[in-house]
Amino acid sequence: MSTTLVDRFGRQHTYLRISVTDRCNLRCLYCMPGEDIVWKRREELLTFEEIERVTKIAVDAGIRKVRLTGGEPFARAGIEKLIPRIKSLLGLETLAVTTNAVLLKEKLPAVHPFVDAFNVSLDTFKRDKFRELTGRDKLAEVMEGIEALLIRGYQNLKLNVVVMKGINDDELLDFARFAEERPIAVRFIEFMPFAGNQWSQGKLLPMADIVRELEKEYQLQAIPEERSPISRDFRLARKRDGFQSRGSIGIIASMSAPFCSSCSRLRMTAEGKIMPCLHSPLEFDLRKVLRSGGSDVDILNVFLQALGEKPEEHPPAEEMMAQAGRVMIQIGG
Repeated sequence: MSTTLVDRFGRQHTYLRISVTDRCNLRCLYCMPGEDIVWKRREELLTFEEIERVTKIAVDAGIRKVRLTGGEPFARAGIEKLIPRIKSLLGLETLAVTTNAVLLKEKLPAVHPFVDAFNVSLDTFKRDKFRELTGRDKLAEVMEGIEALLIRGYQNLKLNVVVMKGINDDELLDFARFAEERPIAVRFIEFMPFAGNQWSQGKLLPMADIVRELEKEYQLQAIPEERSPISRDFRLARKRDGFQSRGSIGIIASMSAPFCSSCSRLRMTAEGKIMPCLHSPLEFDLRKVLRSGGSDVDILNVFLQALGEKPEEHPPAEEMMAQAGRVMIQIGG
């Protein structure tokens, strides 16, 4: 796959994650600090026209997959109008959305013809724990949103589960059973440090421990890796009878087994900063170029500048905790 977006380590970038808002209707502990959050004013956010223009330039340069994130993308008014415009861009192969699914049942009828894939963030099936983790009593709405996606026939639905030792690691097998019965890819994500999210080594459950817990009940059958593997994926088979699951599980081991060498992602924040690495404070101001009359070439050059300074790998956890960076909700994942 040809792309202009190549960094100094030869990594081709074909995947752009676009945050459309820093607002969210949940208050997840690992994503949003309890205080000192300063929300962006509406005029600071990129307009839909600006997002569409930047995305077209990126697609022309070789981006083939775009994911809309937040905050919560469906919390931004009018997002239903932007989604078809992004999907119509010539050369774009996949338009995906990451959502907490609280508003999904309501929004899905308007957007499902244009969205190829959904990722739903859900860290617990327990109502009390959900309320504790998110600050809201919205588990029922999330489950209704997931069911709405299944009814629509989505075959590439992913469920993102941030695993935190002592908090929700007792539900690993519950999530595996959920994938066993449904065409869903449950992805366990190692807890990562961000500003203000109270990360500690003691809360990190590494991939080896996740596998060990799942193997109490299942045989894990490896699924061949993609060209740019992010998740280590497995089919589930019951030990007692060999039954194979309808869905799958995956593990995103950003901390214990980083995949930096095959990274193909760039990120754009809601106010138009290009971030070449999730765990680096480096960011490059695209909004300034847009609003000062910059040409398409000027905009592309911001992407190229970001790629020129993208680090080879993210730093150790201790350095990530020490560096001054954005809180997770300000990045968009």
